[in-house]
Amino acid sequence: MNDFVVKGDLAWSKSKSELQSLKDGYLVIENGKIVGVFDKLDEKYRSFELLDYSGKLIIPGFYDLHTHAPQNHFKGLFMDYQLLDWLNNYTFPEESHFKSEEFYSKAYDDFTSEIAKSATVGVVAFATIHREATLYLMKALEKSGVLSYVGKVNMDRNSPDYYIETTEESIKETERWLEDCKKLDLKLSKPIITPRFIPSVTDHLARELGRFAKEGGYPVQSHLSENMSEIGWVQELCPESSSYADAYKNRGLWGETKTIMAHCVWSRIKEDDLLRNPNLYVAHCPDSNTNLYSGIAPSKYYLDSGINIGLGSDVAGGSSLSLFRAITDAVKASKLRYRMFDQDDGILSFPEAFYIATEGGGSFFGNAGSFKKGFDASFVVLEEENALIVPRLTISERVERYAYMSPEKSVRHKMVKGKLLY
Repeated sequence: MNDFVVKGDLAWSKSKSELQSLKDGYLVIENGKIVGVFDKLDEKYRSFELLDYSGKLIIPGFYDLHTHAPQNHFKGLFMDYQLLDWLNNYTFPEESHFKSEEFYSKAYDDFTSEIAKSATVGVVAFATIHREATLYLMKALEKSGVLSYVGKVNMDRNSPDYYIETTEESIKETERWLEDCKKLDLKLSKPIITPRFIPSVTDHLARELGRFAKEGGYPVQSHLSENMSEIGWVQELCPESSSYADAYKNRGLWGETKTIMAHCVWSRIKEDDLLRNPNLYVAHCPDSNTNLYSGIAPSKYYLDSGINIGLGSDVAGGSSLSLFRAITDAVKASKLRYRMFDQDDGILSFPEAFYIATEGGGSFFGNAGSFKKGFDASFVVLEEENALIVPRLTISERVERYAYMSPEKSVRHKMVKGKLLY
């Protein structure tokens, strides 16, 4: 029975553009779900276990909709290249090492430990083409208590000889991986179909992956319109398609099930209508888009247009797994886009970026990312610094300050779906 009352200074999204808060509030949790937030505790809940975090900030946990677990060990390196050169010169060589159990066990243990200590309660991750390594990552994340979707990557063309599968190998290994997932019967870590991107999968493989997703009800993740050279390459490979997104659609990989497309930096130009598919999610990755100088995605426009949008750390294009960092990067990138390119969209505010990191991305996982009734009880308790200023701030101001300070080490407690992890 996961019945708790959590006391503290609560903050969550009232709407897409407004934070709501309550000092010394009570968050009531029954059977792992949120009952509600109250300023006084009703008699019927006084038998519940009390977790008293008085004076500490309590916020919904974050949901990272796009990262690359095998790239975590080299984040902060090789940032002087654009996307395609970065992949060929650094990323593919590093990911090829995950055929070694000694290598992948160490790398994935480190990744999982870092996620577990962070404010992230749900993560959607690329693995590599290696089935055994992918299963290891899923089991490690399951053990950590964090929610996850993990994908065995598919690559059967335009990839180096040392890091590629034949089409039949990719299909068979994906089928075997999906069967292995069923046998493991993991509760928190789920499979997600993962073609790396259109240039790295043949049409036949892409359609087979689309079939797996549709028949098995599996979600899909990939990359979309991140970089102008990449977009031009897709046009050469798929001349029959009207856009990069249309190339996915023509191959059965567009919104038949829940689908995450990372980046969408340039999607507003040709792909706006396709992004409105209710199963489609944009994973906005502002740090990566800056580091690989891909551009500035129109995140404010996506949010205002009703397009599903969440945040992604996109390590190692991004240099940090922190979603606090992603929130503030999203705000900064929006300001630059407004000032330099397009003032029609307006600026992504801090409350809007907070919403995207919580309820926006959380909706991919179900009713998650808020303190609303019926939502998953997944939250973090934060330890603030600088006692001179904190008492003079509102709760909303404290949340904003905490995000910009990004002290991930000060996440003191974490609950996921009604289970207190620490």
